[in-house]
Order: sequence, then C-alpha cells, then structure tokens
Amino acid sequence: MAAQDTYNYKVVRQFAVMTVIWGIVGMLVGVLIAAQMAWPALNFDIPWLTFSRLRPLHTNAVVFAFGGSALFATSYYVVQRTCHVRLFSDGLAAFTFWGWQLVIVSAAITLPLGITTTKEYAELEWPIDILITLVWVAYAVVFFGTLAKRKVSHIYVANWFYGAFILTIAVLHVFNSAALPVSFFKSYSAYAGVQDAMVQWWYGHNAVGFFLTAGFLGIMYYFIPKQAERPVYSYRLSVVHFWALAFTYIWAGPHHLHYTALPDWTQSVGMVFSLILLAPSWGGMINGIMTLSGAWQKLRTDPILKFLIVSVSFYGMSTFEGPMMSIKTVNALSHYTDWTIGHVHSGALGWVGMISIGAMYFLIPRLFGRAIYSVKLIETHFWIATIGIVLYISAMWIAGVMQGLMWRAVNADGTLTYSFVESVQAMHPFYIVRTLGGLFFLTGMLLMAYNLWKTIAGAKPVEAAIPAPAAAH
Repeated sequence: MAAQDTYNYKVVRQFAVMTVIWGIVGMLVGVLIAAQMAWPALNFDIPWLTFSRLRPLHTNAVVFAFGGSALFATSYYVVQRTCHVRLFSDGLAAFTFWGWQLVIVSAAITLPLGITTTKEYAELEWPIDILITLVWVAYAVVFFGTLAKRKVSHIYVANWFYGAFILTIAVLHVFNSAALPVSFFKSYSAYAGVQDAMVQWWYGHNAVGFFLTAGFLGIMYYFIPKQAERPVYSYRLSVVHFWALAFTYIWAGPHHLHYTALPDWTQSVGMVFSLILLAPSWGGMINGIMTLSGAWQKLRTDPILKFLIVSVSFYGMSTFEGPMMSIKTVNALSHYTDWTIGHVHSGALGWVGMISIGAMYFLIPRLFGRAIYSVKLIETHFWIATIGIVLYISAMWIAGVMQGLMWRAVNADGTLTYSFVESVQAMHPFYIVRTLGGLFFLTGMLLMAYNLWKTIAGAKPVEAAIPAPAAAH
C-alpha cells in the first residue's frame, strides 16, 4: 500500500510516546521543588538545583513538553481522521517532532544554568525562541495544509479549536518574545515597565487560554464522543462555545495585574471579560459531560472515560474559580498566595493532565495495534491520580486563604499581627501534603508508563488505510 493511501501515524506515535516520558520528567521536577518548599535543604546548596532555577524548568516541562506533545499527537491524529487525508507534509511533520524535542532539551539545559528572560512561561532566551517560531510555522503549515486538502467538506469542531490554538499561540509568542539580544545567552525585552507586564500577561493568560484550554478542548470534542460511542451532545453549542471562548479569552490577561501600576480601567476590563468567560467555559463543560447522555453506565466500567469525564469536571471547576479570583475584592485576598497555585494545578493536573492521560490511553494501543495490557492498571491509575489532585489542591486552597488572612491581619494599633516568617511557618504542614499529592500523581504516571510499555513491547506500528472518497460522505 502506498504511503499516500495511509494516515501518517509515525509522527503521532512519536509525540504520544514522548507525552508520557516528558510527563514523568516534568512531574518529577515538580515533586522535587514541592519537597524543597517543605524541606529547603533538598537543594543541597547547588545553584542549578535551587527552587528558582527548577521551577521554570518544571512549568516548561509540564506545559510545553508534556502538554505540547499531547497536543501535537492528538491534533495530527484528529485532523487526518476527520479530513480523510494524510498529513500535508511528512517531512515538515518530522521537523516539528525533532524541532520540538530540541526546544525541550535546550530548555532543560539553559534554565537550570540560570539563562532566562524571567518572563513567566516565556523564560527561554532568544535563540530558542527563534527555533520555537520555526517549529510553530511548520506546525501551522502541516495542520492547515491538511485541512485545505481534506476530502470531507465539513471541518469538524475539534479542528476549529486546534486551529485557533495554533494561530493564537503564534501571535502571542512572536509579540511577547520581541527582544533585543545583547549576547548569545542574554536579551532585553522590547517593552519596558508596565507595558512589559501588560504584554507578558496578555501572553501568559492566553498561554493558559489557548495552549492549555482551546487545544485541549479539541481533545475533548474528539476523544469523549469516540470513547463514549455517542455524538457530541450539542454540535450547535460546540460552535457557540468556540467563538465565545476565542473572542473573550484574549481580553482576560490584566486580571493578573490587579493592584499594580497597570491603569485601573485596564484591570477592570480584564476582570469583566474574565467574568464573561464563565458562560462559554461552562457551556463547553456541560457539552462534554452531557455527551454521555444515554451512556452513563459506561462510566462504571470504562476507566479511560473516567479520566476524560473527570477532566472536564475539573475544567468546569477551574473555569468557575478563575473568574471568581479575577474579582478585585477576592483578588485582594488571593493575590500572591498559594490559592493561585491551587487554582493553577486544579486546571493543570485535573483538566490538562487527566484529559491528556485519557487520550494517550485511547491512542497508543490503537497506534500499535494492541489491546491495552491491563484495564485494571488504568483504573488504579485513575484513583491514584484523583487522590493526588485532591490532596494537592485542597492543601493549597486552605494554605492560600490562610496566608492571605495572616498577611492582612492588623492589630488595634495598626501594626501587623503576624510577621511574614510566621505565615511561612504556618504553611509547613500544607507543603508536606502538597508534596504527597504530587507524589501520588507522579506514581500514577509511572504506572501508566509500565502499562503502555507492556502493551507496545514487540508490537509492530500500525498503518491505517484512508477511506475511499465515496465512503467519506
């Protein structure tokens, strides 16, 4: 069978396997730095093992290495399957894989060495930024080129979400990373002061909004219907969800800058759009969960569906909490506390982590033509991961609210009731619980790696035939 008669599963396989590997690496670093917060001696007085160096490595590894690989794998799979054509260019697709791995390895070397722009989620220095841009342009050409040559007239909604994620991240990356290089390892932002902060959080929040939300909603809209063997609950709602989310998210960034030098009206715009976001986000959550209408019993017996549906529940919870935290009066308590860390991880572990894991359990056995080694292990992984998330986020919520209350407590004479050190001391037990929660989640990932390894060891990669045009309608 000629290559053009089959889907390009090779690049999907590569990204899917790396999703699991980078997930373990990123979460291992996360557990180490969580432990350092409880036991600071764990940095061993080695500069490149300090929290400040490893924390950006952790965020880049889990967001861009683990999450990014999951998005590449699923988008390449979905766009081929829903368009009934092979990827636009095998060569460019291979370049996106190897280029992305090179970006990740470069991050793993430079960040512990302290080579950083100091911009949240955009810490990588300018040579790596240029490589990211090249990979991303190639990704866009492959994805949109595949859509352009599709044999099915309709563009399925998952592809709209993937497309919006690819285009928006391109614009965000280019504008936020604009910088003046002064040496190979050092550059200065093209923006200064409050403008720099404004552009950074326009980027930073939309990295959450498009990379970690729109892209993964593409996963939701394809893999939940497939695993549940039910159509999307409301296709019309999915289209409304897409346009409302795409228009609204882009304005929400200033809520990261409440009570700063950013103009007051800008802060208020960020707050208002964050509150509006509640509607499309919950519309999408309801759509995802209600896809199980008539198939609720499958949740009892199908652990992959458990991962996918619980992830959407966490998506709903995080997208309720986010708008609430953007309200200025709430933010006055939550800002700079570990409540924010709890919120981020309910989205990152609960939504992004769980849906990526569910999608990989769906994909990898199919890509290698094998049944999963152990369904029981998937079930075990689900419960370990869920317990880990609950431990993590509840510890951070309680600790964060406590921090906020301790910082603002004032005596009758106007002096602070607590010193900062006392608030740090009070956090200690919660930092231990958080470390334990992270350890649970990491253990689940190791179980997953074992289960998938046993599934694909010795298996021959699958080639899937593209349906004939007549069958495509």
